[in-house]
Amino acid sequence: MKNMNSVIVFGGGCFWCTETVFKMLKGVISVEPGYAAGITENPTYEEVCGGKTGHAEVVKIEFSPDEISFKDLLTVFFAMHDSTTLNRQGNDIGAQYRSIILYTSQEQKKETEDFIKELGSDVVTEAKPLDKFYPAEKYHRDYYEKNKKAPYCQIVISPKIEKLKNKFNELLKNAAK
Repeated sequence: MKNMNSVIVFGGGCFWCTETVFKMLKGVISVEPGYAAGITENPTYEEVCGGKTGHAEVVKIEFSPDEISFKDLLTVFFAMHDSTTLNRQGNDIGAQYRSIILYTSQEQKKETEDFIKELGSDVVTEAKPLDKFYPAEKYHRDYYEKNKKAPYCQIVISPKIEKLKNKFNELLKNAAK
C-alpha cells in the first residue's frame, strides 16, 4: 500500500540555499520557502531580517516516504549546514538563520531526536512541532534558478550544490549513473 506524502519544515540558514538543495532530491514533491517558529503573524522578509519576529527562514518540504526516507532527509539537512553554530550560518547572522526542525508527526519527532542524539552534544538544532508556517514572498521562490549569476548564489549556493552532488548523488532526481 502506498504511503501518503509527508511534510517537514527545515531551517538551516538562508532559505534560498535550503530550497535549492531539497528541490534536487528524489521523492521531494515540493519545497516552499517561508517563516516559522516565531511570534509575528504574517511576517514579511524585512521584518524577519530585522530579528524581532522570532521567526526562522525555513522551507516546507512535501515528500513521498515511498521514494525518500525521512532519515535521508535528515542526513542531507545536517550535511548541508552547520548545526553547531547558534543563530549563524557562515556570514548570515541572527536567530532567523538558526538550525531548526519543525516536525509534523510523533514519528518525525522521535527520529529527529534520535538523530540529533547520535550527532552529539555540539548540535544546537532546535526540534519542535510545527505550529504555523508563513509562505515567503513570491520573489524568494526558485531564487537560485532565477539568480544563478548573482554573487551570493555563486559564492554560497553553488558550492553547496557541488557538495550535494558529490556526497549524495544517489539521492538526486537526475543522478549521474
